[in-house]
Amino acid sequence: MPPRPAAPPAARAGREPGPGTGAEPGFEEDSHPTLLLRAVAPRPHPLRIVAVVVALVLGAGLLGGAAAGAWLTGDSADSAARAAFDDSRALWRDLPVDELFPPELHSEGAGPGGAERRWLRVAVAPDSDCATALGEDLAGALLSGVGCERAVRASYVDDTVTSVTTVGMVFTDADPAATEALAERFATGGLGLRADLMPATYPGPGTAAETFGAAQRATWTVRVLTDAPVIVYAVTGFADGRTADAPQAATEAVADGQDTVVALAGLGHEAMGVADRVERTIRQAADRFTEEHG
Repeated sequence: MPPRPAAPPAARAGREPGPGTGAEPGFEEDSHPTLLLRAVAPRPHPLRIVAVVVALVLGAGLLGGAAAGAWLTGDSADSAARAAFDDSRALWRDLPVDELFPPELHSEGAGPGGAERRWLRVAVAPDSDCATALGEDLAGALLSGVGCERAVRASYVDDTVTSVTTVGMVFTDADPAATEALAERFATGGLGLRADLMPATYPGPGTAAETFGAAQRATWTVRVLTDAPVIVYAVTGFADGRTADAPQAATEAVADGQDTVVALAGLGHEAMGVADRVERTIRQAADRFTEEHG
């Protein structure tokens, strides 16, 4: 064991030893031991505390306001979309017939091979119940659960008077959810391909469509719109009154490689083209109506 120092370490090193101690340099005799204290941080000023609290409150308010604003904006957008959906249900009554069914329809690429097509309106049917417009079988398959507000329809011939097409719109009582469900059921169930569910024709008396009856139906298309409570359909046949022995859905007749009479005559393109143009006009009319009425 090393010898014990003659005196305790001095509180301050580097001083000369006290007189008569005989201690080694660097130590000083002291009767009290040295105390080591932790550094204590200064207390923040009260004004700084207040500033921090205010900043936190303002930040929380801004975040909450942004969240509330986003929620209100989203809710407002949903309400506007629902209002536009409901307003379009009355377009059959609010719009003139020339907007629902223009006197002339034109397409630069609706014919076979992208050929230009033009159709002329020859007859407009009075608004009627859905079973009469669609036919009882199609009305039963389509309208279960969605109801029927009104059905309107018109007949067109192409500019060479080779084909005749009845096109119609059915305005349902459905809300957006029921409309989506109907579109899904119609698509997944293959209902648009069933010949027993072809729409009815409108043989306008005294017109080029006068002989267009049930036996003359050669092809058809049915579309359930999801942004409006509307079903658009078209059914096409030969304008000379010949019967169609093997009707074919328009989506099949326009497919590549089809060599059926319906496909080779381009009747599928006629049905699709007329339905496309009428669907476009009703969408444009709905947009204008929404803008004009807020």
